[in-house]
Amino acid sequence: MEQKGIAILGATGSIGTQTLEVIAEQADRFRVEVLTAGNNAALLIEQSKEFKPRKVVIGNENKYAEVKEALASFDIEVLAGNDALSEVVQDDRVDIVLTALVGYVGLKPTIAAIEAKKDIALANKETLVVAGEIIMQMAREHGVHIHPVDSEHSAIYQCLTGEEQNPIEKIILTASGGPFRGRTKDQLLGVTKEQALKHPNWDMGAKITIDSASLMNKGLEVIEAKWLFDLNADQIDVIVHPQSIIHSMVQFEDGSIKAQMGLPDMKLPIQYALGYPQRLKSSFERFDFTHYPSLTFEKPDTNTFRNLHLAFAALDKGGNMPCILNAANEIAVARFLRDEIDFLALAEVNEACMEKTSFIQNPSYEDYVATDEEARRIATELSL
Repeated sequence: MEQKGIAILGATGSIGTQTLEVIAEQADRFRVEVLTAGNNAALLIEQSKEFKPRKVVIGNENKYAEVKEALASFDIEVLAGNDALSEVVQDDRVDIVLTALVGYVGLKPTIAAIEAKKDIALANKETLVVAGEIIMQMAREHGVHIHPVDSEHSAIYQCLTGEEQNPIEKIILTASGGPFRGRTKDQLLGVTKEQALKHPNWDMGAKITIDSASLMNKGLEVIEAKWLFDLNADQIDVIVHPQSIIHSMVQFEDGSIKAQMGLPDMKLPIQYALGYPQRLKSSFERFDFTHYPSLTFEKPDTNTFRNLHLAFAALDKGGNMPCILNAANEIAVARFLRDEIDFLALAEVNEACMEKTSFIQNPSYEDYVATDEEARRIATELSL
């Protein structure tokens, strides 16, 4: 297997750090060409000294001097600012761009990478939530492969290997249910961010963990799946599976269901995306059926966890509505983490923004940019 050059956007986050663990184990197959971080200059410096990329980007321009000075004795080009993200992904020695940025900020550099004909390992679901139609059309036009990194979409992707001639009847995305599974709305009154940040199965960043607790993460994954696998909303089901062993399933037209299983470890889907179409030998912990004598499933409670309902509604409405929902949710989560709103208000902010933000049926990229700004402003100003 020819060694591939990897650019990691968001190297200091949960996905980014686990990607570097995969690369360290598969050093004969992958090399780090680009590392980027938003604010965590200290970890970016540490990673850069170990993996020696050709280029690094620190998003916070106030930390440029710190990074530049720390790496002065290394042959590493240091850049700063979000615009630099779109520049470094076009580097000739980059073969795959792993987008592990959190939120809307991942859209612009992903577009730049596709234009440069780089394959994408996609961990930034918001890119497809906001502008899925544009992204998938661009990928087709430029001959770019998009390999999903989210465990659920990776599972679907793996189940579809060798099934190119067999139409999908539906896919079934599994959800852990988060830390508040089974609680009523009354029981969710007054829950704290500390409680919401304690996911039962997965180790993730703060924003994604809060989204998981509110089921918004699953809602965003529903929208992402529509674009990744060219599905209609009625071909996507969600089932709560508390053990997080079955990562998702595909049902074909004959009624057969294929499932991808394994321990809840993001390194496996990361490695699959980077090494596709090969399955690379790894030292990951192996699943033991005797440790999980019972796998259970239940319907999601969309009355209590309304964000999942709102995501399906946004998908059904189409146009820029998923972009509105995503922008509103990013602000809502930030406000919750600052103790400005309570947990149940997350869905209230999102629903209000979906009603108040200007709707566009056939948006351009510029429309998405304007929509994102408008929805964020409304979500910020809402009094609840």
